[in-house]
Amino acid sequence: MYQILVSFTVRAEHRDDFVRAARKTARDSLANEPGSARFEVIKDENDPNILYLNEVFADVDAFNTHAGGPYFGAFFAEVGKYSEGPTWLMKGNLVGDSGAA
Repeated sequence: MYQILVSFTVRAEHRDDFVRAARKTARDSLANEPGSARFEVIKDENDPNILYLNEVFADVDAFNTHAGGPYFGAFFAEVGKYSEGPTWLMKGNLVGDSGAA
């Protein structure tokens, strides 16, 4: 499994908009992109304006398909208006996964 973790700093008045956009992207991607396995939106425990996206894919090719797809583009078009990011915190394969290098 290939996993990513990114953070965004979101203007306070748009936190709900960001979460709504992220959840829509998650629903659409999980329903229509083979290899998309999990999407989580996480609020930082110390700063509610920092939100994380934790995403899991079957492999790096599935992630690349997602990153080149319409849901990814639509998400960034929306949240780019009121957030900074992403800051890439992690990209990699699950240790012990047969797909890991």
